[in-house]
Amino acid sequence: MRSLVAALDKQVATHSVIALARSFLAKKIISVLGERRFSMTRSFTFGKILDGSVDALEKSYEQFSALPVDQKENGEPAYPSHSVCKTIARKVSVSAPGTYQKNEIRDLQIEPCDKPGWWFDRTDLPDSLPIKVSARNVWTTGDVVSNIVLRSGSKSNYVRMVEHIIALKAGMDVDSLLIRFKSGDPPLFDFGSQELVEAIERGGREELDTPVRYFTVRETISMATPYGGFVRIEPCEAGSKELYIDCARNFSDAIGRQRIQFSLSDMAFKYGATARTNTTAKQKLFVTTIGKLFANMRNLGYNKRNVLIAGKRKYVNEPRLLRNGKSLEAVWHRAILDLLAALALIEEGRFVGKITDYKGSHYADVELVKLLYAQDLLVEV
Repeated sequence: MRSLVAALDKQVATHSVIALARSFLAKKIISVLGERRFSMTRSFTFGKILDGSVDALEKSYEQFSALPVDQKENGEPAYPSHSVCKTIARKVSVSAPGTYQKNEIRDLQIEPCDKPGWWFDRTDLPDSLPIKVSARNVWTTGDVVSNIVLRSGSKSNYVRMVEHIIALKAGMDVDSLLIRFKSGDPPLFDFGSQELVEAIERGGREELDTPVRYFTVRETISMATPYGGFVRIEPCEAGSKELYIDCARNFSDAIGRQRIQFSLSDMAFKYGATARTNTTAKQKLFVTTIGKLFANMRNLGYNKRNVLIAGKRKYVNEPRLLRNGKSLEAVWHRAILDLLAALALIEEGRFVGKITDYKGSHYADVELVKLLYAQDLLVEV
């Protein structure tokens, strides 16, 4: 009897050991597979995640990858790609009604500069120093109206809605520039930033005695953004000075789904620089009715000429930048005049690499550039 009980105990013990081993092995396999899935996601899709969860990134990437490419431009060499820094050869000016004070004409005096980078000088504040275009000088990205505001020193020494100006720093072959204002309110043009591009072209070019510096990321990085979007940045290939952009928008109104792919070039930049900012018909109605009760909206200079207004099913005004009958004005504006503005905040030089952007915003753009600095992710090439 005792021998029978001992045999049964031994059999039970053996089964228990096997069961424990199987359980441990199963958990180990699940753990390894989970780690591998996470590692593969990070290594081959998202790289180092700066903000947001893997699940959020996967969900937004799934939406993005389902979008067809509406326009692909790869026919021109990457530009600017030059070795010596440039400024303009002579002073030029450009004027238009104010963005926040539509009844006043705002003048920009654009001058040659031998200091590295782009600078804003408030001539109405003679005791204030010029404001350098840099992530270090971003004050806010706006509450009511989304925009980039730069400030240096006192609270009064600021310039707002500068993204459509500083985008030219990243998109044109001018590395040093001084722009003088008589206020913090920039002009608002009818054709995006085309008038600014043309003004800087009129200024000609003068080479400086300093080399151009190019930067990329140390490794692939990604960040989830508000409203279900993401941005991913990959390093440039060895020896390359190309900036490649894959950009998409996805709205439930007339703008709908738009996606473009292109290498930054003179042609691509000038084409996209004509794109106006966009708003919804509801937002436009709010600003022109209830918004008049608020000082920061009462005199906004937006109208049917200088902003694209999207209704639920169709545009209120005539859209531009048509491709196969479909307007891509919104996505070109995002890629050229918003996304490049964020890259212009990298004060040391020009950024190269590959950027994938889906449903981005000024707030996310600025936070991303700040994180690149905070985590020492920029490297010179």
